[in-house]
Amino acid sequence: MALTAQQIDVRKFYEAIVNFDDSEEAQDLYYKVMDMPTGRKNNDDSDETVRDRVLKAYATLFCEDAGLKSGDKASADNVADTADRLYIGSAGYDPEHWYRMKYHFQVIDDDNYDRFAALVLSDMNSGPLHEAAVRDGDTLVVGEANPLSMTMEERSRQHVHKVTLPGGGI
Repeated sequence: MALTAQQIDVRKFYEAIVNFDDSEEAQDLYYKVMDMPTGRKNNDDSDETVRDRVLKAYATLFCEDAGLKSGDKASADNVADTADRLYIGSAGYDPEHWYRMKYHFQVIDDDNYDRFAALVLSDMNSGPLHEAAVRDGDTLVVGEANPLSMTMEERSRQHVHKVTLPGGGI
């Protein structure tokens, strides 16, 4: 019997993404999970995959400035434009808690934007970010494109998103 998207072990998926560059096994698991059908349809009536679902969730959570409609997927440009705006903590710039995974992706492009989006979401569900949220109440905050140039007023207007995905998974 084939594994379904609802049966994905999100912790193993998170670890596969983190270890993607170091292990063929991690790469195989990543691609296997991302290509799984979810049993839903996309806006264009094609079968939705986990990759589609991840990009839709990322778009909803982090791409509000992109003008995407409900159900649209984040593009490589959408992900690249938001990746350096994510940090852990409460509203207000805190350089000690910049979202560390950005540093594993020096360049976000057509080859890896879906992996970055999957990493962020899987970290929120089962990685250190999830643990920090449970333990310390920290969340992933969407900041400004250049937080070093933000005024106090701009920092105070940042958006804090509390996230719970359906079924506790992707």
